[in-house]
Amino acid sequence: MSFEIEIVLRILVAGMLGGLIGFERERRQRPAGFRTHILVCIGAALVMIVSEYMYQEFATTSVDPSRLGAQVISGIGFLGAGTIIRDKFKVKGLTTAASLWAVACIGLAVGMGYFYIAIISAVIIFMTLALLGRIEKKTKTKEEFAKIRVVASLEEDIEKKVINDLTEYGYDIKKLNFTKTFEDQTVSFSFLVTNDQNVEWEDVILNLFKKEYIKKATLDY
Repeated sequence: MSFEIEIVLRILVAGMLGGLIGFERERRQRPAGFRTHILVCIGAALVMIVSEYMYQEFATTSVDPSRLGAQVISGIGFLGAGTIIRDKFKVKGLTTAASLWAVACIGLAVGMGYFYIAIISAVIIFMTLALLGRIEKKTKTKEEFAKIRVVASLEEDIEKKVINDLTEYGYDIKKLNFTKTFEDQTVSFSFLVTNDQNVEWEDVILNLFKKEYIKKATLDY
């Protein structure tokens, strides 16, 4: 097989392996999907092919063929960072960022002609994304963050009463801020809480309003 035909084969294989992983991300409607993963994998493979060409052409000089590949590994971080989204108190896109980095590594392997390693790695990565995600959802305790603001009457042990109202629903209070207003005899609380009991947030707010000492309760999540 001539070197030119092998180059075409490497690029095609890189596109297929990147597409395999990208298909799984696209199916889950992630920020970086089918085309993005294909482009990353082909681009990384092309970098290693060029590195190999340069090494053959400038064999008499001190050319390090791994330097371009090292820049791919560091540079892919900028693309991966673009898929990470902070939504209120949650961080999304970490798995997609990791898959982009992994696809870049697969592309580097394909670009060097290491098809066996690249194919095995791509299959394992695809299975990790497609299958282990389902297991993780079933075994992982659901934990959601929210900020609850409460305005209550300024009376004895009011802080303890409000905290007890929240904890009885299985909420874990991470942070508490409060301010007192003596003019209208109220105290304002701001709670950062987690919910790992799958209790509806709106139900808790409605139950808080049933308390005589609660003047106002709002939810932000």
